[in-house]
Amino acid sequence: GKASKSAGEVNAARRAGLEVDTDKKILAGGNKSAHSVIPNAKKLDENTETFRHDTVSHDFKIALQQARLAKKMSQSALAAAINEKQSIINEYEAGKAIPNGAIIAKLNRSLGVRLPKAK
Repeated sequence: GKASKSAGEVNAARRAGLEVDTDKKILAGGNKSAHSVIPNAKKLDENTETFRHDTVSHDFKIALQQARLAKKMSQSALAAAINEKQSIINEYEAGKAIPNGAIIAKLNRSLGVRLPKAK
């Protein structure tokens, strides 16, 4: 007869005593999670290195503070002068900032100094 795909029709045919032929699809049930086997899992487990972003050097943060204080500017005044947030200046002076060439160039211009290399 005709092929039926719904479970209801198949069960009705079974109850009626008809012969029901079921075929297993060749790749059925292949919808496994894409993440079940991670090819590099062993490498990831063995990797004990800790990677960190480069932050500004100690020399840089001291030079920035001294240049700012020599101009008698607060962090917020310097931030306003270079069009950045005060928290950016704070991060650079605390040595937590990831060096950004554009910001460093603005600091150099605004303070009238040549700050040391950030790294």
